[in-house]
Amino acid sequence: MTYQTLTIAIADKVATITLNRPDVRNAFNETTISDITLAFDQLGRDEAVRAIVLAANGPAFCAGADLNWMKKMAGYSHEENNADAMQLAEMLRTIYLCPKPVVAKVQGDCYAGGMGLVAACDIVVAVEEANFCLSEVKLGLIPATISPYVIKAMGEQAARRYFLTAERFTAQQALRIGFTHEVVAAGELDATVAAIVKALVNNSPNAVQQAKVLVRDVAGHPVTDALLADTAERIAHIRASEQGREGVQSFLDKRKPAWLN
Repeated sequence: MTYQTLTIAIADKVATITLNRPDVRNAFNETTISDITLAFDQLGRDEAVRAIVLAANGPAFCAGADLNWMKKMAGYSHEENNADAMQLAEMLRTIYLCPKPVVAKVQGDCYAGGMGLVAACDIVVAVEEANFCLSEVKLGLIPATISPYVIKAMGEQAARRYFLTAERFTAQQALRIGFTHEVVAAGELDATVAAIVKALVNNSPNAVQQAKVLVRDVAGHPVTDALLADTAERIAHIRASEQGREGVQSFLDKRKPAWLN
């Protein structure tokens, strides 16, 4: 596939999707949204890919919505605005539900809708210099479409502050509230992401996929009889699976599992 706003590279079972509009700080428009949705859908179904890295070219990771796109939206009807927002919502859901683990490689500032992109990923690594901001209320807007993912990532209490104040906060503050998993020096970003990705691709592809679904399905639910039955069924099912049997047997035999061959 040819993408207008992205570059895609696949090597060693890892796909890297790179936002490639550095001249506008990787702000997204309808074309970017379409490109990202299609890329994650296709790579999520590619059996040769075991992990995806979402990266960006230039000094900024993503500045949110493109100004020219926002100017065009200013003249939209309610119905047009709703359809446009649903395209953004579908993009974020496609990332969030992607069967492959997704690592956000945040090399620079991440604002507004860009925070939604990051929050929809599974693992987030950012450089120390990166700043974050949910700037929507400064424009008379709200971070509605990205809110399901951002609130999950930073928690309700942090969202109460940053949704309302539109304050810029540092990568260290993002780490403290749980929005990022790691904050590293710029020179360490590539190596840190590579180490995480290596861990992902060395694990059972089926187990990684099912573990991702497990977190999504169990988080926030009370420990009921139904939940106990569900989790018991999941472990019973995966124990009997091909990769489940192979993983246990290879451990007992002190050899590499077949998925590493």
